[in-house]
Amino acid sequence: MEGPAVEYIRFFAEIGIDDIALVGGKNASLGEMYRALRPLGVRVPNGFAVTAHAYRDLLDRHQAWPKLHAILDGLQPHQVEDLARRGKAARELIYSLELPKQLQEEILAAYARLREEYGENLSLAIRSSATAEDLPTASFAGQQDTYLNISGEADLLDACRRCFASLFTDRAIHYRMDEGFDHFHVALSIGIMKMVRSDLASSGVMFSLDTETGFRDVIFITSSYGLGENVVQGAVNPDEFYVFKSGFRRGKRAVLRRVLGSKKLKMVYAAGSTHHGVRNLATTAAEQQRFSLADEDVLTLSGYAIQIEEHYSKAIGEERPMDMEWAKDGEDGQLYIVQARPETVASQRKGTVLQEYYLRERGAILVSGRAVGSKIATGRARHIATLEELHFFQPGEILIADNTTPDWEPVMKLAAGIVTERGGRTCHAAIIARELGIPAVVGAEGAMSRIPDGQAATLSCAEGEVGNVYAGTLRFEVVETDLSGLARPKTEIMMNLGDPELAFQLQALPNDGVGLARMEFIIANAIKIHPLALLHPERISDAKVRHEIKRRTAGYSSPEEYFVQRLSEGVGTIAAAFYPKPVVLRSSDFKSNEYAALIGGTDFEPEEANPMLGFRGASRYAHPNYEEGFRLECRAIRRVREEMGLDNVIVMLPFVRRIEEADAVLAKMAEFGLRRGENDLQVYAMCEVPSNVLLIDEFAKRFDGFSIGSNDLTQLALGVDRDSAIVAFDYDERDPAVKVLIQQAVEGCRRNHIHSGLCGQAPSDYPEMAEFLVRLGIDSISLNPDTILSTTRQVLELEKSLHS
Repeated sequence: MEGPAVEYIRFFAEIGIDDIALVGGKNASLGEMYRALRPLGVRVPNGFAVTAHAYRDLLDRHQAWPKLHAILDGLQPHQVEDLARRGKAARELIYSLELPKQLQEEILAAYARLREEYGENLSLAIRSSATAEDLPTASFAGQQDTYLNISGEADLLDACRRCFASLFTDRAIHYRMDEGFDHFHVALSIGIMKMVRSDLASSGVMFSLDTETGFRDVIFITSSYGLGENVVQGAVNPDEFYVFKSGFRRGKRAVLRRVLGSKKLKMVYAAGSTHHGVRNLATTAAEQQRFSLADEDVLTLSGYAIQIEEHYSKAIGEERPMDMEWAKDGEDGQLYIVQARPETVASQRKGTVLQEYYLRERGAILVSGRAVGSKIATGRARHIATLEELHFFQPGEILIADNTTPDWEPVMKLAAGIVTERGGRTCHAAIIARELGIPAVVGAEGAMSRIPDGQAATLSCAEGEVGNVYAGTLRFEVVETDLSGLARPKTEIMMNLGDPELAFQLQALPNDGVGLARMEFIIANAIKIHPLALLHPERISDAKVRHEIKRRTAGYSSPEEYFVQRLSEGVGTIAAAFYPKPVVLRSSDFKSNEYAALIGGTDFEPEEANPMLGFRGASRYAHPNYEEGFRLECRAIRRVREEMGLDNVIVMLPFVRRIEEADAVLAKMAEFGLRRGENDLQVYAMCEVPSNVLLIDEFAKRFDGFSIGSNDLTQLALGVDRDSAIVAFDYDERDPAVKVLIQQAVEGCRRNHIHSGLCGQAPSDYPEMAEFLVRLGIDSISLNPDTILSTTRQVLELEKSLHS
């Protein structure tokens, strides 16, 4: 190859996704976006690539290939110390090679062009782009090195030499050997681009699906202050945001859900620093307590993500979820995409076998954090504080660390699970754990001190978004179900669900929607404060309670907005997970003693001898003592349906005792903006009081459907307090009297052409009750998630026998 005939530089406008062999996956993608998506409004910083030809020519001119072979031939990648020694020698060899004169001249000429565009004060990001990374089927986080805040010709050329050398980082060598890539056929291109001044604003990572479950109808965004390296490497616990794709495409621009991260560090420029021109600063308490990204920016990024996903999907002819890095420039206020690559974990899951992990024992929880994946692992805990300690790690142990970096990858592949004190669900440890298919708990503060080194532990990510590490080896079970060919029964099989954190995971079960979404679960777990205490803090007698409410609502425009936003995000998450299937949302059904247990609740609730039969359900909603709280519930529902675009939500009223009560509550709902029939709003009622059955023809004029609550209907039919252990022997949903009421309710719904369903505990506990309901011809049965599959099979068999 003759040097002068080769051009070593390609500007982003000159390259695209077909140029991976020339400029590597990262640069090919940047060029593709710069050419195709920047004209459509997706902002991408300009820059140029030093081609893979330059890398090969560098080694050719210095006749370095034999020396490189001598260093790497015979390497055993699982021998950590040998890998470290050989990797260091390979990097030193490459770094020692002087860049050819023509290459230096072309790099500096391109740098001058960028300065003409952006000004003399331009700083650069120098990023490695190997020809074996960011591919549709192979992507491993942080194989090579990145250098930030680079300026000046000498520093630029030095950073390029360091990038070339980083093709032989320990983790890159290990990865290539595992994936079957030849070290001597893989080359490295360098991306040189305008540095986005996110040190003055924020940055992060986003995905066009949910990374834990593979659910594809959301955009998932993480954000923290400063440069993005902290988010990628897991040095901070970032903020998290979800946006509902289907709603966004219909013009419903709303954030579906937010999670506030601690964000204790931010990476900023540091003139004269030896660490690539950047350093970490501690964030202030005020910064930690507010979100690092405004809603409008979240929505702008979501628009970018959808455009990027659609472009790449169109290019290959099938849906292609994407993994993207973004940065906000604190000088011009604009949002930029600085990297995009195919998502290669959740989107690549194939087959129809559902794998579910169940923890069958409980133990002492040592630490909790953000769950990565949904698996459970057991093993001996092994503390690793520095790179020098990696050789102590043994296969099958659980890695316990402050955080991980790409240099840890050879050891991470040996781990049964990973626990880090810092990091969010898009940090390095989380990304690697997903790619390896092992569970991880990240952001588990205190893990290094609370989990004894060398002791047995159980890491569980099978309990929702919170991952727990338990002391000892606990028993767990893995249930595999082949879903291929599982038909849908005529009787709709719906799901009882209260926890939004499980919604994206559980929507994968065969189902016809959610027959009972419990609002009180969200209030108790995500809000925790009595709605009237938020509206009337002056009526709270305890100063400590007032202070606690003020602390919890500090990041919101008002205490009322705290309730509405958090409730709507919980409901919205469930509704988005199952969209467009129906989600029947039961308005709050706390009893007065349960309301009193909320923060500030004792100042607003009566003391009742029997709360089960007292001030509960529909009786509260139009009552002067609670209607302000009901207004907040209605505001949240309106936000879900109208702003988020989740019009699959059906409102259901619990414990409606009388016709007059139904009319009063429906009128109050209309007053608060939820009028039955408007915007296709359906309103159901629970059928759980005998009066509902006795007067079903009158109730049916006011509602679009009934969902039989077998728990309360049994209690009131048999006169048994279901909270009393003494008379528990008399409580049985299968009692003939209860079954007569259920039969009359189903027949009454059919007679009045409204929906009939059942959402009580009975069919989950007793298969014979499910059979009874199917024989009645009920429209739907709503079950606990763990009985969905078995009941579906049972109903299919029964329907088959009934029609044979």
